[in-house]
Amino acid sequence: MNQKINFDQFLATVTPNNQEFVQILHNYLTDNACKASFEEKKSGTLASYKVGKPPKALVNLLLKPHGLLVRIYGENAGQYHDFLQTLPAEMVQSISDAPVCKRLVHNTCSPKCSGYDVTIRDERFQRCRYGGFEFLVTDENVPCIKPFIEHEMAARAAV
Repeated sequence: MNQKINFDQFLATVTPNNQEFVQILHNYLTDNACKASFEEKKSGTLASYKVGKPPKALVNLLLKPHGLLVRIYGENAGQYHDFLQTLPAEMVQSISDAPVCKRLVHNTCSPKCSGYDVTIRDERFQRCRYGGFEFLVTDENVPCIKPFIEHEMAARAAV
């Protein structure tokens, strides 16, 4: 069921209360050289943003029956430790609930896989890159999502 769609079709699937947030995020990402793609998948409607040469995943937005999820690929999270300390409790709980990175903890995942090893409020998290920074879009965490992405983009640009 993977079917390519455009941004307007993706936006039409988003609940009205999240459409402005998605539009702002889309504009920011595309204005900053991210390549966007959109598709209908079995698991939900997906927006994917990649940046760099070669392009690497930065952000995914996934519309599921229970709400809109944002997955940030924070491969440079160690470079913005101070920002991570400001995340609201709901986002920290999402990180805590995410799967442990089997590569970091047990050395059993693919050698190409690299999870996140971060400390937030004196708690160490070794989480899988595919769920470690995946958040349900809510009123509490919306103000932190774009700054999170901005920090990751700045860290990637500095490399």
